[in-house]
Amino acid sequence: MGVPQHRQSKSRVRKRRAMWKLTAPNHIECPQCHKPKLPHYICPSCGYYNSKAIITMES
Repeated sequence: MGVPQHRQSKSRVRKRRAMWKLTAPNHIECPQCHKPKLPHYICPSCGYYNSKAIITMES
């Protein structure tokens, strides 16, 4: 079993953690209303999911 024998320097730790960055969520175009929405979610503007009306939106 590997056990660390020496302390890792700050620069080595920071180089490893440099890739821990957040990415923005992907947005796709709703096929019904053509507004941006998150994939695999009901469209908040028209209420459609997978070309089916899931919720009715009041206008």
